[in-house]
Amino acid sequence: MTNRKAAAVKTASKPFLTGAPVDESTLKTSLVFFGSLILTALMSFLVSATTAGASLFIRVLLNGLMIPVILFFFFNSGSSQGTDAVARGEILYQRNEKGLTYTESEKSVCFHPVKGYLNGFFGTLPLFIIAVMLSLLTGLQTTDSGTLPSWIQGYLRRDEVGAALVHYTQPEGMGFVDYVRLIVRICIMPWINLAGAGNRQLMLVLERLSPLIVLLPAISYGSGYLTGKSNRTRVHTAISESARKRARRERKARKESRNGAIRPKGPQQLN
Repeated sequence: MTNRKAAAVKTASKPFLTGAPVDESTLKTSLVFFGSLILTALMSFLVSATTAGASLFIRVLLNGLMIPVILFFFFNSGSSQGTDAVARGEILYQRNEKGLTYTESEKSVCFHPVKGYLNGFFGTLPLFIIAVMLSLLTGLQTTDSGTLPSWIQGYLRRDEVGAALVHYTQPEGMGFVDYVRLIVRICIMPWINLAGAGNRQLMLVLERLSPLIVLLPAISYGSGYLTGKSNRTRVHTAISESARKRARRERKARKESRNGAIRPKGPQQLN
């Protein structure tokens, strides 16, 4: 019975005009996407900071859940944008069928299959460039030189000893790669917490793969944008099915009304 009902529902869709891969709203959309990336990075950083002292299970659980939640957020955002773009294309198609005019600017903002991916990539471009630099410059991090024991402090005043140990007496500042690493690690903080900052080999792998990791929200956004067509199809199918059920109820009501009108009347009591 369920299969019969599912088969009886016919999908309905409307034609639409296809826009351009890049339009006048690309810059604004990309900036909004970049702002969303920064906000999600700060949010994940704060959540990660609160779980720094938690158990391994809690840390892995929260950070493991945070990654799909962030990706779903961008997927849902792209899906909404794609649905709106298809709706605009349907409106312009109807205007075109009626002989009404529209501008190329109006047409360019309509749905295009690669528009979601391009908007996401342009919004990620600053972080992507920084991640590429880190992947090219990074190396296996080693522990620092440490501090000298107290018993050797007196020998530092001797030239033949102090010159050899001067490296231990001068703290090293952060270099360019360190600042780049800091930015990238904040942006991929859930991945860092999953791997564990103390695992130097795995940290190196993540830093090498950081350009791909920072692109995951853009890929998720573009994939969500592609669902705009299927979302509009579901809307039109629901509207069509609702109209079909309403028409069936009206036909049934009219039929019952006609049957009631022609039904022979029974014997009536005479006064």
